[in-house]
Amino acid sequence: MKKVKVRLQPIISKINLPTVLKTTILPGDSMERLFIATQVGEIFYIGNGAIGTFLDIRPRIIKLGVSGGGYDERGLLGLAFHPQFNYNGLFYLHYSVAGTQGPGALPSSEAARQGLEALPEFFNPNPCDPRTLNLKWINREIQYDHIDTVEEWILQSNGQPQKRRTLLNIRRPFFNHNGVNSLNFSPETGKLVLTTGDGGSGYDPFNLSQDDMEIAGKILEIDVVKNTFIYTPPVVTRFNELPVPIQETLKVIAKGVRNLPGISFQRFYNQYIKYVGNVGQDMVESIFSFIHYKPIPVTQLIQASLMNSEPDQEGFINFGWRGWEGAFPASIIRGCSANPTLDEKTIAYYNEAVKTSVRRLQPLTSYFHRDPRPDKFGGTALTGVQAYMGNGIPDLKGSVVFTDFAREGSQPPVRGVLAYTRVRTDCKLNDFSVIETNYNFGSQSAFYVSLGTNLDQTRLYLGVYGSMNVTDFNQGTVFEIVP
Repeated sequence: MKKVKVRLQPIISKINLPTVLKTTILPGDSMERLFIATQVGEIFYIGNGAIGTFLDIRPRIIKLGVSGGGYDERGLLGLAFHPQFNYNGLFYLHYSVAGTQGPGALPSSEAARQGLEALPEFFNPNPCDPRTLNLKWINREIQYDHIDTVEEWILQSNGQPQKRRTLLNIRRPFFNHNGVNSLNFSPETGKLVLTTGDGGSGYDPFNLSQDDMEIAGKILEIDVVKNTFIYTPPVVTRFNELPVPIQETLKVIAKGVRNLPGISFQRFYNQYIKYVGNVGQDMVESIFSFIHYKPIPVTQLIQASLMNSEPDQEGFINFGWRGWEGAFPASIIRGCSANPTLDEKTIAYYNEAVKTSVRRLQPLTSYFHRDPRPDKFGGTALTGVQAYMGNGIPDLKGSVVFTDFAREGSQPPVRGVLAYTRVRTDCKLNDFSVIETNYNFGSQSAFYVSLGTNLDQTRLYLGVYGSMNVTDFNQGTVFEIVP
């Protein structure tokens, strides 16, 4: 693939960790402005070089970075503006709620009851121990990590944002894999699209992503036009726990999700190509694309569950997790005792890999955590996937640009990676190429934490942070990617 070079042009610096980068036009305005949501709960907007605060919900956000040495995957996770925001002022937030900290899904007492050692922060299955392959999340009302909420807000005529209603309250088992840039409107259907993540730990210990009743590990369509007349929904983990009026607003687009940094829609004649990146476990990061899909109404999934039958899954997207990590059966990597320079790779969930092998969608491209090829890189985690349709960087027009958090194995200071791929006309797996940047970050680390575009996908924005810890404040910079 063609070598592409770009420049990074700073827009704003010394902000908190920028998780979402979106543009929209404010009611009564004509200028498209960049909005930046930070993980700690601030939303800024930029226009004519001036920076304003649109909303600050820091008091509503769970206390971040208490455990894990300051690293956290909770906070303000999603921001989406209604397609008619310029007229109706509606926008949507997804965040982890203050005061909802729990002990986690498998505290030591429950782990002991299931015959396991206390579940470590990141779980590893043991193919030789069936108990680790069939864990159940029980006592969910008390054994969970936190609660996420999806809310509808309105920008009032006096310029003050106000919450209108709550769409969902979701109980999450662990602190990680909650999705990021998790709310986007579909230009095809006009529906709000929520990406949830598998609930966290590692290897999806409860296999929530393949369970049709679990909200975790899915891509959902939410019909925000339907009014459920339920101002405060119950806190749930499964679709069948939701009141019927809320069930009727939901459809499931896809399952088998580990963790997605949002969804991007690229217009292609009279249809849209959808792109998502599934964050990998230990081996590979994968970007998927699809055009045709047939979402399944949640009411239909519940009906099939009650009848103990399989719902019609024709056109239903399955990314394959936890049986598959991209194009590979999900594997456990251990050092080889006979040869310290090599690794042993063991299939983690063989039966599930077989079961989902023909149902899953093949990735568009994958990149590895370790890659010996000279023109490639070892990645850590996908943090953004966006279609680019601009003429400003001609070699990228029509491509899919993506970011990785941090180049694997590089010497400090850490650097993130910018790369791109394209859809092949024969629909086969494609290669990718690193996009070279000239920006000098000096001795400061530069974790690439988010990627965004403007409304017509002709401009690209990159969010960079100087630390991997949300408790290290004001180390963020947002750049425009320019020729």
